[in-house]
Amino acid sequence: QVQLVESGGGLVQPAGSLRLSCAGSGFTFSNRFINYMMSWYRQAPGKERELVASISSFGDTKTYADSVKGRFTISRDNAKNTVDLQMNSLQPQDTAVYYCNAVRSATGFTAWGQGTQVTVSS
Repeated sequence: QVQLVESGGGLVQPAGSLRLSCAGSGFTFSNRFINYMMSWYRQAPGKERELVASISSFGDTKTYADSVKGRFTISRDNAKNTVDLQMNSLQPQDTAVYYCNAVRSATGFTAWGQGTQVTVSS
């Protein structure tokens, strides 16, 4: 059974940092034959879910939303089946539920985690 579990969310003051982690089970993140694009999304109250950052199968390509460029860093460890999101200089507008996402481009298979709450407030 494919499962993604996020952790690391919480309450942080403006300008603070958090590191989110997503652990996958039931599937292989990436190898010679299987490739999963991994992403972090977020959804704030009353807003649509938006893409925050993506990382290619072997980490050579990373993309970020304009609102987080220079502050967030996505990384992955295929040996451990994990993908992390380092968030620095957090702002109140970063408050949202953050979701981990896996997409296998060859088949269109998609998996989502249950989400972790990040609240930036003084």
